[in-house]
Parts: sequence; C-alpha cells; structure tokens
Amino acid sequence: MLEFAFDGITSFSVAPLRLVTTLGCLLSGVSMLLAFYALWSYFALSVVHGWTSIVLPLYFLGGIQLLCIGIIGEYIGKIYREVKARPRYTIETISGQEPGV
Repeated sequence: MLEFAFDGITSFSVAPLRLVTTLGCLLSGVSMLLAFYALWSYFALSVVHGWTSIVLPLYFLGGIQLLCIGIIGEYIGKIYREVKARPRYTIETISGQEPGV
C-alpha cells in the first residue's frame, strides 16, 4: 500500500519537486543566518575551534545541492507535462450527439 501511495503522489503532481526546491531555498537561507550567528559568536563569545568551519559549509552546500536538484526537478516536471500531451480542455458533448456515442 505504501508503494501505491507513493506512486499516487509522484505520478500526478510536481508538488514534491517544488517542495525540494523550497526546502533547498530555506536551508540555504538558514545557513546564511547561521553564518552570521557563528561569526558573531566567534568574535563575541568563546566557541569550540573548528565548529564553524565544519558546520557552515556542510549546511550551505547541502542547501545549494537541494536547490539545484529542485531546479532540475522543475524542468523534468515541465517535460513530463508536455510529454503527456493532454488537451487543455475536453469536449463532453458535440451538438446533436449524446455523450459516449
């Protein structure tokens, strides 16, 4: 049932791809705020040496990677919508004919 649910979520929507893009932007923004905090704490407080140089690049590069994957996913989602080649609208009845004829 979990596989069926996963297929249902990912087959008909590009929302998970947009979620990854948003998450990448948020993580990059949070890492920038964390960078300001780390620099402030480095000059104003005593911190463990090496913590800043390990944690900040890890968060920032992780956010940038998620953002890039999300952008690639957006392109793939657009390609997917075009490949389906569904019409913009469907005509249910033609004048003078009944539906399903």
